[in-house]
Amino acid sequence: MAKNKFTAIYVRVSSTSQDTRSQLSDLKRWVELQGNEIEPVQWFTDKHTGTTMDRPQWNKLQNAIDNGLVLRLVVWRLDRLGRTASGLTKLFEELQTHKVSFESIKDKIDLGTTAGRLIANVLASVAAYETEVRAERVKAGQTVARAEGKTWGGSEKGRLHKITIEQVRQIVKMKEAGDKVAHISKTVRVDRPGVYRVLKRVANGDIRI
Repeated sequence: MAKNKFTAIYVRVSSTSQDTRSQLSDLKRWVELQGNEIEPVQWFTDKHTGTTMDRPQWNKLQNAIDNGLVLRLVVWRLDRLGRTASGLTKLFEELQTHKVSFESIKDKIDLGTTAGRLIANVLASVAAYETEVRAERVKAGQTVARAEGKTWGGSEKGRLHKITIEQVRQIVKMKEAGDKVAHISKTVRVDRPGVYRVLKRVANGDIRI
């Protein structure tokens, strides 16, 4: 075992509302199965979108790879590394350059073989494709929602997202009393753009109060 080198285990979910338990369970089991043969292990966890490689913990791991400190990189599934074909393809090349072995325990990928590299690049393209399709579906859903008179997120026309009817009534009452928007905003705890939106929608008859 090379001095000071370690196995890096990378875990990622896309947002803080998601948890890593399903990944951790399988990854910890993988570590146990390696027994005494495995070098020291360091864990890196990000709660960040996979559409960019610029993530706090990944940046630390990337720096360790660049400095020749990583012997092996392990992930639960390839798309946990990222969801851009260009970013993943570049990473595969860097791992080979720095002689870092790679293991995706769900995908069974070996970058040390021609077939393994082909599969890795195909899966990287699939991950990028799925991200693009998901974005297109969200955009299409928003378009349909607007056409049906709904706001982004599915709120019904005539109702405000995150602003209560009590706040709407207070905003209208204070405005009619001659209060300035800045004062209304501070009192009602709704930002000024939100106050303006309320007043505009009330004036247009879009909000029922």
